[in-house]
Amino acid sequence: MKLLDRFIRGDLLGIHFAVNVFIATSLLWLILRKAADLNPIWAISSMVAASDPLVQQAIKTFRGRMINAALGCATGLLFLSMGGSGQWKLPLALAVTVLLSTYVVRVQVMWRQAPITAAIVIASAWDHQSRVTALETGLRRVGEVMLGCLVGVAVSWAMSKIWPTPPPPAAPKPAT
Repeated sequence: MKLLDRFIRGDLLGIHFAVNVFIATSLLWLILRKAADLNPIWAISSMVAASDPLVQQAIKTFRGRMINAALGCATGLLFLSMGGSGQWKLPLALAVTVLLSTYVVRVQVMWRQAPITAAIVIASAWDHQSRVTALETGLRRVGEVMLGCLVGVAVSWAMSKIWPTPPPPAAPKPAT
């Protein structure tokens, strides 16, 4: 037991995080793989980024991811619906998305999510001949990402009620 205590140094945040990720991954696997016959990897990767043993941090990350993912989805769909030169849309769409995210939306928490989501939407067109099929695939991927975020923050919140994290240790008082 001394070895474990020495290893974690009284800090259980890593264990809290591991439990949250285990539960949320299991939920997403059951929902997407077993119930909907979809690959859950997009949702799982998004869930990991939105999870945190400190529920306030998870909520901030969730909010930033959702706002920026919506922006990236809208920008990606706009560029995808314009037609024209396929793969050259990606650099332009990502640059426009970054500018919108940083100067218009201004939600800095997870602002990288906006161009990532735009890339997911636009890249979905490369695997499909039909623009409608590409739009469907892009929207489904974004839905999976948002579901992952939702599950991540929900599990973080639920676990904070079931197994609260201890308050951070008080800073040592300076000697006078």
